[in-house]
Amino acid sequence: MAIRAVCFDVGETLIDETRHWTEWAKFLGVPALTLFTAIGVIMERGQSLRRVFEIFKPGMDPSQARKLRAADGWIYDFTAQDLYPDAIPCLTRLQACGYKVLIAGNQPSAAAAALARLDLPADVIATSDGWGVSKPDPRFFAKVIEAAGEPAERVAYVGDRLDNDVLPSLAAGMVAVFLRRGPWGWLHAERPEIDRADIRIDSLLDLPDRLGAL
Repeated sequence: MAIRAVCFDVGETLIDETRHWTEWAKFLGVPALTLFTAIGVIMERGQSLRRVFEIFKPGMDPSQARKLRAADGWIYDFTAQDLYPDAIPCLTRLQACGYKVLIAGNQPSAAAAALARLDLPADVIATSDGWGVSKPDPRFFAKVIEAAGEPAERVAYVGDRLDNDVLPSLAAGMVAVFLRRGPWGWLHAERPEIDRADIRIDSLLDLPDRLGAL
């Protein structure tokens, strides 16, 4: 059955999070290399990146950290430079081909407005905080299917993680697209379960043709 809608994860799928985490290193008072090394260890252990705050700021969770930064004038935002170069060309082509394009990932509510300010070619922009449920919870993917307005088998989900993207989207009856990008993408590309993805790509520029070939 032909795909009618495509939903994209945010971090390390459309958005390069390097600047984001470099700024967090400054806030946490550690060198960027120290933070990135800690992130790598946390990922290898399969733990949540919330551990970053537990390590460097015991007792502080990400929500509290964002409030402290906001008190100093920080605004949650993305810039055009944060977008991977293949993001807009892919989204644009998909819309031109008649696909409904959605963006939904594990992000705070403010990320929806930040993405909207980039004027991306997308029909729907949503966040886990806005929906009140996060990946890999099946209810998140039920929300994606509902927003797409199509049967699950006509919806593709694109992401860089096996645990949060590929496996739960397959369980929901969707088409799973794995993008080998970012730290999670490169680590999870080595796991045998990644072969369960319906499509595996290294660039979003390849996605429209791969979807059309299904």
